Amino acid sequence: MESLNEEPKILTPWDRVQLARHPQRPRTTDYIYALCEDFVELHGDRRFGDDAAIVGGVASFNGQTTVLIGHQKGSDTRENVRRNFGMARPEGYRKALRLMQHAEKFSLPLLCFVDTPGAAPTKESEERGQANAIAECIQMMTNLRVPIIATVIGEGGSGGALAISVADRILMQENAIYSVASPEAVASILWRDSAKAPDAAQALKITAEDMLRLAIADAIIPEPAGGAHNDTAATISTLGEQLRQQLEDLQQRDIATLLSERYTKYRSIGRFEEVSMATLLAER
Repeated sequence: MESLNEEPKILTPWDRVQLARHPQRPRTTDYIYALCEDFVELHGDRRFGDDAAIVGGVASFNGQTTVLIGHQKGSDTRENVRRNFGMARPEGYRKALRLMQHAEKFSLPLLCFVDTPGAAPTKESEERGQANAIAECIQMMTNLRVPIIATVIGEGGSGGALAISVADRILMQENAIYSVASPEAVASILWRDSAKAPDAAQALKITAEDMLRLAIADAIIPEPAGGAHNDTAATISTLGEQLRQQLEDLQQRDIATLLSERYTKYRSIGRFEEVSMATLLAER
């Protein structure tokens, strides 16, 4: 523990990666059971099976019926194996798709919790249409006629995270990360050396602060000193209050406005300006 006279440690992106992956960090079900009442979990994709890496269902949040979907990691080794460490298979994303359709059919707001290293990268997942399942979720969320809030509560890795995070509001826990690929994977690709993962984490711009600066995230949710696992109750309470505020704000808009603003948000992400070589040389 740092003494009162010491300066707080400035966390590097790699430090944030470690905190985002902390085994005691609150999981999706921790948030659901603490913030909601009468949660009824719904299972299966009606095509192949039930994927424990995605949990979802219906519950009462802030006095209204809400649909919830999230990646679920385990709290111990046995549960992590059962839930495939939060790496969903196609049936998991098709279960999520079914719940999204349920939300729209009954005009229920949708809350998503993102916490995955990425979609399951197995041969069996590819055979069952992993890319198509993720694409269907993205397409559905783009035009879903209900308010959507996605919160990155740990790791937000690759298309596995994007599949349930196309939302009107993207919130990020202070020590969460959101990336196109894991730092280890990027280091292996670029430098042929996974030991350079800390350098990759720095270059990728994956922290909550980076995401807010790039206008990808809409708000950062503070965590207790040392990370969310140090005070789970306070972490959940802080996120719950932010979810209430954001949802109340979104529900003041009509559906046409909601969809228009969602479209504008995603069209704006990644915007850049082309500059000629002559202009660059002149600026030097």
